[in-house]
Amino acid sequence: MTRPAVLFVCLGNICRSPMAEGAFRAEAARAGLEVTIDSAGTAAYHVGEPPDPRAQAVARAHGADIADLRGRQLVAEDFHRFTHVLVMDHANLADAHAIVPPCAPTRPTLLLDLVPGREGAAVADPYYGGEEHFEDTWDDVSRAARALVAELAA
Repeated sequence: MTRPAVLFVCLGNICRSPMAEGAFRAEAARAGLEVTIDSAGTAAYHVGEPPDPRAQAVARAHGADIADLRGRQLVAEDFHRFTHVLVMDHANLADAHAIVPPCAPTRPTLLLDLVPGREGAAVADPYYGGEEHFEDTWDDVSRAARALVAELAA
């Protein structure tokens, strides 16, 4: 079996996708799951930058340190490198679909499609909100992380 490789994608790669990466890293480690994990943004706004301080604080409060992560942009090669490309919302899903090479084995899907009852839903962007919005995002990404670990460990 091929080792799973999971890429989380949002717009700028400083809030939702690094939080999802941190949540999934923590869940995968608890389960002893060997997996490659990364995150990216569909836009180049924050390439090389660390996650938003509010995202870092909420992740840290939940036992996930994401301070060392740096923003990068989604590229066509990612659809060959990763077995799962999990996107936070519909606009970024459309942007990801626009760059998928026709021969790539992986297609992007919505992250919350993994959570029963949340299929088709978007992870809300907390960037313009307060800390409570980051907590809501953490709840979403951590639920999806647990569901993905359960799926991959089965």
